[in-house]
Amino acid sequence: MASSMSGMFPGQQQPGTHPVGGPGGPGQPGFPGSAPRPHGNNTLVDELEASFEACFASLVSQDYVNGTDQEEIRTGVDQCIQKFLDVARQTECFFLQKRLQLSVQKPEQVVKEDVSELRNELQRKELLVQKHLTKLHHWQQVLEDVSVQHRKPTDLPPPGPLAFLEQASASLPPAPLKPN
Repeated sequence: MASSMSGMFPGQQQPGTHPVGGPGGPGQPGFPGSAPRPHGNNTLVDELEASFEACFASLVSQDYVNGTDQEEIRTGVDQCIQKFLDVARQTECFFLQKRLQLSVQKPEQVVKEDVSELRNELQRKELLVQKHLTKLHHWQQVLEDVSVQHRKPTDLPPPGPLAFLEQASASLPPAPLKPN
């Protein structure tokens, strides 16, 4: 049985295979440190991927399932997450630097991208306005239908908000005119 399992674990890989990075991070109990890639081309993306896999591996490790030492496991998981966040920040900085270089070398490209983004946003907002207008027309029609159903044929249009004052002032005698 042991011979059938050879090559399944990072420490026992066959020559020429490409490991996906060891589970766990440095200083984590029961886990080997992240195994370096055999080709020596550790890019930020490779490190990000390895640290991401280490986060999940630390959560599903046998030590975590058995619950041997919760504080030690929590520390290991925190270290894995912190490493992932650090590599993610480095990756973000790399792309921001490349973006800055592009903006210096080809400023017209940045302007083109901005214009394209603004056009897409404008189109999205126009579609949203059309959607709201459609809903508005629908509800106006519903309100009109409801008011027509409640109105009797002999009824006058509903009185305005000043109808009460108009009726009260109609029953008052006219005001005396001032002599000139």
